[in-house]
Amino acid sequence: QVQLVESGGGLVQAGDSLRLSCAASGRTFSNYAMGWFRQAPGKEREFVAVISWSAISTRYSDSVKGRFTISRDNTKNTVYLQMNSLKPEDTALYSCAAIREYPRYSYRDYNYWGQGTQVTVSS
Repeated sequence: QVQLVESGGGLVQAGDSLRLSCAASGRTFSNYAMGWFRQAPGKEREFVAVISWSAISTRYSDSVKGRFTISRDNTKNTVYLQMNSLKPEDTALYSCAAIREYPRYSYRDYNYWGQGTQVTVSS
């Protein structure tokens, strides 16, 4: 089992930046592609970004492309989501997830999930 813990969320104003972190337990972190998803109240979980196990390939949703950057440090068993130029519509619970296959864009395909960290962007 892969255990994931997110951190770095908070309340910010539009235009601000945040960096989310997702720490993974165990020694198999580098064998998984890692994704970020978000879910706003009353809405389904939405794909944000995914990074391959080797970190040489990334994918982003159109809504965050050019503003968010996903990265990983396999020596620290951690994946990051740098979020710039935040908008109120980015407000959501952000969760990281792990999967063996890459790329995948549906939350239904992912095997392991963290508890999430809340990001709230005010205008």
